[in-house]
Amino acid sequence: MRAVVQRVSSASVEVDGRTVGAVAEPGLLVLVGVTHTDTRAEAARLAAKLWGLRVLHGEKSCSDVSAPLLVISQFTLYGDARKGRRPTWQAAAPGPVAEPLVEAVVAELRALGAHVETGVFGADMKVALVNDGPITLVLEV
Repeated sequence: MRAVVQRVSSASVEVDGRTVGAVAEPGLLVLVGVTHTDTRAEAARLAAKLWGLRVLHGEKSCSDVSAPLLVISQFTLYGDARKGRRPTWQAAAPGPVAEPLVEAVVAELRALGAHVETGVFGADMKVALVNDGPITLVLEV
């Protein structure tokens, strides 16, 4: 499981011109990619890592300051463009495998006490954000 994590001042995601998820205060925008071998155990580890990741101001975590997270599925994180000019998506898990695992990350975060907003799995989404820092990390579990 792979995630791109950005510390944001605010972020939102739209589907068909309608905002479906947003954080209007400092927190994290998390793009989550799933590969074929990922399990619920990786989803739980990723959620715990995100909740405790000390990248907010003052080296605080979301758990320290009750900061929100906007979690969006992103199969393209497993794109491979090493050969040619067109990426392949073979390493990305198909929707029926990936969707429940992205949902598991969200559920685990909520069980930890996080306020989590989401996008819509498989939709054409427009993501807007104000990256704070900028701080951007790539996590793999």
